[in-house]
Amino acid sequence: MSIGRRQFLLFLGTSLGVGASNSILKTPLLSPGIAANKVTNWHFTPLKLPLPLSIDKLSSSEQIQAYKEYKVEDDLILPDGYTYDVIAKWGDRVGDSRFGYNNDYISFLETGKDTGYLTVNFEYISGRTWAETYEAVIGKQLPFEAVKPHLDRDGTIKAYTLPDGDTLKGQIKEISREGLIDQGVGIIAIKRNLQGVWERTYSGVDRRITGISGLEDGKYLNSTGPAVAVFTKTNKKGYDDSLGSKIIGTFQNCAGGTTPWGTVLTAEENFQDQVSDPVLSDGSSLHPDTTPFVMDKKDINGRGNVFGLAPNKYGWMVEIDPGNPEDYGTKHTWLGRFRHEAVTFFIQENQPMAVYSGCDRRGGHIYKFVSENSVKNRNDKNNSRLFTKGMLYGAKFNADKTGSWIALNPDTPVNPVLPSQIAGIGVVALPKSDRSADDGKLLLLGEDGDVMTYKSAYRTLGDIYEGNTVQKQGAILIDAHYAANAAGVTCTGRPEDAEIGPDNRIYITFTSGTADEEGGADKNIFRGPSGETPYEFGWIIAIEEDDLNPASMTFKWEIVATGGEPLDGGMGFANPDNLAFDGDGNLWMVNDISTANLNKALPSRTEDDKPVGQKDTLGVFGNNAAWVLPRGEKKAYPFAIGPMDTELTGLWFTADQKTLFMSVQHPGEVGGTRKDMGSESRRFSIYTTAGEEFSQVRFVPIGSNWPGKEANQPPRPAVVAIRHLS
Repeated sequence: MSIGRRQFLLFLGTSLGVGASNSILKTPLLSPGIAANKVTNWHFTPLKLPLPLSIDKLSSSEQIQAYKEYKVEDDLILPDGYTYDVIAKWGDRVGDSRFGYNNDYISFLETGKDTGYLTVNFEYISGRTWAETYEAVIGKQLPFEAVKPHLDRDGTIKAYTLPDGDTLKGQIKEISREGLIDQGVGIIAIKRNLQGVWERTYSGVDRRITGISGLEDGKYLNSTGPAVAVFTKTNKKGYDDSLGSKIIGTFQNCAGGTTPWGTVLTAEENFQDQVSDPVLSDGSSLHPDTTPFVMDKKDINGRGNVFGLAPNKYGWMVEIDPGNPEDYGTKHTWLGRFRHEAVTFFIQENQPMAVYSGCDRRGGHIYKFVSENSVKNRNDKNNSRLFTKGMLYGAKFNADKTGSWIALNPDTPVNPVLPSQIAGIGVVALPKSDRSADDGKLLLLGEDGDVMTYKSAYRTLGDIYEGNTVQKQGAILIDAHYAANAAGVTCTGRPEDAEIGPDNRIYITFTSGTADEEGGADKNIFRGPSGETPYEFGWIIAIEEDDLNPASMTFKWEIVATGGEPLDGGMGFANPDNLAFDGDGNLWMVNDISTANLNKALPSRTEDDKPVGQKDTLGVFGNNAAWVLPRGEKKAYPFAIGPMDTELTGLWFTADQKTLFMSVQHPGEVGGTRKDMGSESRRFSIYTTAGEEFSQVRFVPIGSNWPGKEANQPPRPAVVAIRHLS
């Protein structure tokens, strides 16, 4: 049945049961007139975005009239009949610390009726806005102005090698410490009151695991797997932090996943912002000063530099038991070191466990860890031991919609990705066996002939890395992205979230197919609706393991949704990110257009008589939003729109389906604090769904005051609970 925006109804029904999964809802999408025999009954009229969608069912002339003006709001916009409550925001007290910045993944483990533990990731700090608002929110000053005169022209300084006791080093430590405290993970206990509003209980379980946990309090993180052999060995080629298997903190925590036995895995994503990404051929770290402290007009990064953090200890999946107040996390190195965005689990009892994650970089890969031992009882907390033995594989996608898994071990043949396969820049970054301890430089190869010469120099991955068998395996896992390039694992379009659906397929968002200086997506796989490469607007792809076996080495895949404007075959969104399934198999998604491109003016579709690039058109999509993709339909319905400069993340439903938890990340990241409710008008070239071009005037706030929403209040990232008013 074809339904329009005005008719579309969403019903959230009664749960089939309680579990530690984000896919536990019974949430059918019903057409008008079909009875909803459910305890709770949510319905919504999809929101109006700045560009016409096919679900509007309007003629071109009606679309032009309806969309010639559009007002952007600095608020979390929900359909009529819904409201949100702020559960916690940056700066709120959590144990002996505070709620961190740029909250991302959310997990809610229910401990009883109307009670539970909320685990929240804190991904990064928005340097400019964080510094601008720090004093107003936290109540103390940081020495930003004192440090600035000592920075190099590019805003950097090698702080680690400054003398101990030096005033400048102390000032940089103070700034870096506070920034790292605002990253990591937080656990807070909450309950629902009689009015249906969730509120904090401030229990003894509340705690922060920060970017410096262990540095001052001795609450180090633990580690398992082959990389421990690299952490603990003597005579490393590179830098040694002298801590062995112990690790200081976790940071850049983006998405994550929750196990059936009630632990949370949190993903360390863009760790390269704080410490170095490349390592040496034995898996050891570069010197801390290879990633110096930086403070410029946009960022405050390199915060691991002054503390001498060992780079090879970041970029992992971290497991935490929210209910154990003594647990500060374990990094399972069999899951690989790369820019982890998320994780999901394919678990069948009496079979090995499969764990899927993607590397969110341009040209990043999809990985699967398969445990050596099998799952006996999916709810047994001892299943955490399965992370300690197994094998990591990378996905090779074939153009015929099949694929296979390539093991990343010392015996794997070197068969690199070819530059001619890569859309856009056509460059592949490859590891070499003689990387310098000063810079760890990789080979950036742009010609297939050069790659074939490389292939002739190395027979297996073991020829590239150093050490005994276990140490080589550890080095490969530490250097997973580059090892995967050398093994021929498919380069993809920025893989972000991964969720297992009720059909036991793995659904993965690929945010963007645009290339950068280190790589891009395979042009035979990641194509636009008309075969365009590179393609900016993203995809959702489903992987189905052959025989639905978690340990299968072959799979099938298909594109289930494509971003872009409706006129060009897209579904009306751009850059898909986090996912969640309801119990009837309907897919929820939030998108992640980069902050600088949100509402970026587009007065014309041409420049110098040539069409503008795809990235230049991202402004037409407006603010980032949350969407529902009904099972069996090739349509997407907008449910929520974020405040200014934000990204919506998280997406977690309570088991009774009366609440949807969501993170609102980086308000005011570009515009800072909104001054005196200021806004401006911008012009956009918009297409109707039939291809008729017209001009839109859009009124756009400058900066943000969310969630306070009063003039000149500092913007603060926060977690909200969305509920129906009835």
